[in-house]
Amino acid sequence: MIRINDQIELDEREIEESFVRAAGPGGQNVNKVSTAVQLRFDVRRSPSLPNDVAIRLMKLAGSRLTNDGVIVITAQAHRSQQRNREEALARLVELIRQATYVEKPRRATRPTLASKARRLEAKSRRSAIKGMRGRKPGEE
Repeated sequence: MIRINDQIELDEREIEESFVRAAGPGGQNVNKVSTAVQLRFDVRRSPSLPNDVAIRLMKLAGSRLTNDGVIVITAQAHRSQQRNREEALARLVELIRQATYVEKPRRATRPTLASKARRLEAKSRRSAIKGMRGRKPGEE
């Protein structure tokens, strides 16, 4: 089980990994060994995630989400397969953690009387400054 927080744990069987050849550093190792990992997690069919968390996770995933509701995370920064696996899993866990936070709804507020007065005072000051830029009386 992969622990996300106190309430949520993922079963390892829900995560599918496939290994592909990576681009980038590694010399001949890149041409011979499939070190990059593609991690797939089906958000829609996951029994481990509460519905509200799954909805937020799909919004957070953005372009990493397929039309079928599967999140695809690719990691290829490291030369070893194991480190790429760990990085991809850590990124998935972090994404799910972000989805567990519920944003507080914003309450509409009105400007205070003092802030209105400050704004009007600043406007009149600015207006006076700009007014002095004009022609002097009697000049034409």
